[in-house]
Amino acid sequence: VQLQASGGGLVQPGGSLRLSCAASPNLGADTHMGWYRQAPGKQRELVTTSSSAGYGAITYADSVKGRFTLSRENTRSVIYLQMNSLKPEDTAVYYCWAWRSETQTYWGQGTQVTVSS
Repeated sequence: VQLQASGGGLVQPGGSLRLSCAASPNLGADTHMGWYRQAPGKQRELVTTSSSAGYGAITYADSVKGRFTLSRENTRSVIYLQMNSLKPEDTAVYYCWAWRSETQTYWGQGTQVTVSS
């Protein structure tokens, strides 16, 4: 299984970016998917997760609520992260994550997001 993430880059404070992640092969609509991030010198932290496609619950870290939006395609293992009102503290490597069980947990390669003027 591979998770291919894209969409990172350099943006000014207050700007927006959209990340995408696609799992290959398709893992199914009941797969939990989401995003974590790791800033330099810090531990990896949860950003947002979706328990399943369609009607699954979506959770957000308090630090991104109201600014970030997770969406996913119901028929494919594809998720998006729309990030608005970006702040310098959002600077990190963002990792796509997919979970089906303790033995079926997958991570993408990471995409760098830098928020700086």
